[in-house]
Amino acid sequence: MSSSIVLPLVGGVLIGLSASLLLLAHGRVAGISGVVGAMLGPIRGDAAWRVLFLGGLLTGGLVLAWLRPGGLPASVPLSLGHLSLLGGAGLLVGFGSQLGNGCTSGHGVCGISRGSVRSIVATLTFMATGALTVFFVRHVF
Repeated sequence: MSSSIVLPLVGGVLIGLSASLLLLAHGRVAGISGVVGAMLGPIRGDAAWRVLFLGGLLTGGLVLAWLRPGGLPASVPLSLGHLSLLGGAGLLVGFGSQLGNGCTSGHGVCGISRGSVRSIVATLTFMATGALTVFFVRHVF
């Protein structure tokens, strides 16, 4: 198998394994919007695992950049237009996560694996919206 297949498979297995371990060990769903959203409010007693979880995500990216420098996309020059677009996209993702009561990781990884119909519908909506967005950005605008 080529590395273009192996690396995504390894990544998918690691994501599934980490989500399963979090659910088994702490009874928590690994939805990033929920993990981050709960940290934005008043500090509760369950902040430690959230900080460690997010730290693990960032550390994983840093380790990947160190082990495979060419494995990450090249940097994008940031202009005011790019930052405005990035901020607007972030706000839309946050609004969509609140509206859908979860994000792609929570619904797509954890919800579907638990057989949640709501998560299947949400994930199909995310995928269709993403495909339409790519189509419009590349072919219409």
